[in-house]
Amino acid sequence: MRRLSRIGFAAVAAALLAAAGCSSSSSSSSTSVATLTPVPSTSAPASAGTGGQGAQSVTDYLTYVGGTAGPANQSLPPVYIGFVNQQGGPTAVGLLATAGAEMAVKYANAELGGVGGHPIQLVTCFIASAEEEGTTCAQKFLADKNIHVVDMGGVAIGVQSFYATLHGALPVIDGVSATPIDTTQPNAVILFGDATHILPPFGTYARDVLHAKTAALVYPSGNAGIVIGAGAIKQGLEAAGVTVKSVGYSESTTDLTSVLTAAGAQTADMVIPYSDTAGCVNLAKSLTALGITDPKKIVSAPLCLNGQVIAGLGDWPHWTYAIASSLFGDPTDPGMPPYMTVAQKYSTPANAPDPWNIVNFGQLLTTIKIMNEVGYASLSPSAILAKAKVFTGPQALGAPELACGKYSTAPAVCNDTIQLFEYAGGVTKGRPNWVKMSGWIRPPS
Repeated sequence: MRRLSRIGFAAVAAALLAAAGCSSSSSSSSTSVATLTPVPSTSAPASAGTGGQGAQSVTDYLTYVGGTAGPANQSLPPVYIGFVNQQGGPTAVGLLATAGAEMAVKYANAELGGVGGHPIQLVTCFIASAEEEGTTCAQKFLADKNIHVVDMGGVAIGVQSFYATLHGALPVIDGVSATPIDTTQPNAVILFGDATHILPPFGTYARDVLHAKTAALVYPSGNAGIVIGAGAIKQGLEAAGVTVKSVGYSESTTDLTSVLTAAGAQTADMVIPYSDTAGCVNLAKSLTALGITDPKKIVSAPLCLNGQVIAGLGDWPHWTYAIASSLFGDPTDPGMPPYMTVAQKYSTPANAPDPWNIVNFGQLLTTIKIMNEVGYASLSPSAILAKAKVFTGPQALGAPELACGKYSTAPAVCNDTIQLFEYAGGVTKGRPNWVKMSGWIRPPS
């Protein structure tokens, strides 16, 4: 076992690819994987089984999107996809969401024939810190009559004004939604779920796997998306009968020992450090300072699994992580090796493991798939939305089942399941040391 250094991370990613038997050649042919039995999506956790979708995992991206092997024809008119993300301001819910989307577009243009042979252009608009910026982005997309669909990254600010200005004129395909506003929009489809539905399963895990009675939850109170997620975690824990003490803190606070102490972390059965990437290093250091180091007891979202955290700690925190998508390096997931092959060619090592990079890569592939199904000559907002609404999967790098419209109060949500893994630290035989703790689980009933 060894630690992951900034210099060594690229070598680790390469080793993961080699261990999985991948090549760096075009992904136009399917990746060879063992036949595995899919894990059923149930309310009760499973301690073993395959990750991803088992034998149904997407391993051949060319077939998935219905494309043509080879590059898009640059002499043909482009196909435009709008993309909005929150970045450039003091906080970012999913900074690397844009990187994942750009990676998918580069790959599709180089190897999957774009959309119907036409090259894809990503038209980006970023919300930094103000609600009115959502209006600006919506106006930008509406003004470009070549844009028939908008994909969304991690956005918690400006969402209300964005949808109000868009007024249903364009479909919005989202990966993981950061606010409840997206979930009620008739023109939205959220492929990987939203915070209010994929974070309550923390309660199911606490009750059925950890058998926890008490939990300590800490989170940065100035990040709107994180605050909503923290509330969803608390709701799920309480629904499972777990007593929760939650404490918010200022993002400018670096020593979080007093915050953790105030939440009762030293005596709680379960500790949940829920933060964006910026807070992961400080939380990990403060937990260690308090002697709270049991990786089974510390459960978090996967936002710390990136190169920036490795730069600060020398490794990812040794915690248990819940994730609503495939997990980078998961040896049980047949859908992960193809992603890592593509990431090696079209991404940077620091971006590849980030959950937003993974989610938005898979999300854009599904958008491209839907556009191919509609056909270039028939592309329109209504046709794309109709296809997106009835998409049931399989979702590339997503959960086993999609059920868009399952929740009457949140009709845009398509997933409410997560899987959990313990990170034991370092790398063995070319892959991060993951211990699968739970199969796909839903919120507590």
